[in-house]
Amino acid sequence: MASEYVIVLTTLPVDGEIAAAFARTLVEERLAACVNVMSEMLSVYAWEGTVEEEQERQILIKTSTDRLESLWERVKELHSYEVPEFVVLPITDGNDAYLRWMKDSTRPLGAGGDVPDGEAE
Repeated sequence: MASEYVIVLTTLPVDGEIAAAFARTLVEERLAACVNVMSEMLSVYAWEGTVEEEQERQILIKTSTDRLESLWERVKELHSYEVPEFVVLPITDGNDAYLRWMKDSTRPLGAGGDVPDGEAE
């Protein structure tokens, strides 16, 4: 059974202003209910035949599955990486009120309701 809610992982350069603007854009455009910008971390990865090390930020994007295609298109537009991380993890269970808030917060405007007053993080 497919999950109605997901967490999408991506990474961004360590610059906090870039990450904050990225997160705000996704939430303002209702592509994400919440975007968590994690602290600076070291990423070690294989790229074009060599092992690379970069300081990055892990980004957690909470959204509904019906927004994934639009989210992916927007991430590609906003992202500076040639091959951005876009890994989708299903949410199989959770607080019903929180999941409803996620759904309501990612519903396109004019598609059946406003965002509830009680925002959650």
